[in-house]
Amino acid sequence: MQNDPLADALTVLRNAERSNKTEATITPASKLVGRVLKVMQDQGYIGPFEYEDDGRGGLYKISLNGQINNCGVIKPRYAIKKAEFDEWESRYLPARDFGSLIMTTTHGVIDQYKAKEVGTGGRLLAYVY
Repeated sequence: MQNDPLADALTVLRNAERSNKTEATITPASKLVGRVLKVMQDQGYIGPFEYEDDGRGGLYKISLNGQINNCGVIKPRYAIKKAEFDEWESRYLPARDFGSLIMTTTHGVIDQYKAKEVGTGGRLLAYVY
């Protein structure tokens, strides 16, 4: 029984990258996982991915390009203000401007760079570098 599909999805990605695979399959699919994957794809951490309906919750097939060193979820999902980004970056990322925090805001699921541009805070979901 799965309690956190996003944590399971990022674990699958991290393990596939560490074993030098070129493709990973995440099941079951969810909208949140898809949106987090889209943010990771926009930043170049993963290649193209596609959703397939298997009749049991769906799955994502992701092509990997070897860019992920580490990724994971942030629990509990802390609410952060736009002035607190530096504090949280130093907590979860290894260096300044290296990697990104993925968060959910009123503007959708975005990374902290886009949140700084928009000028909004939100809830932390995950980190990737």
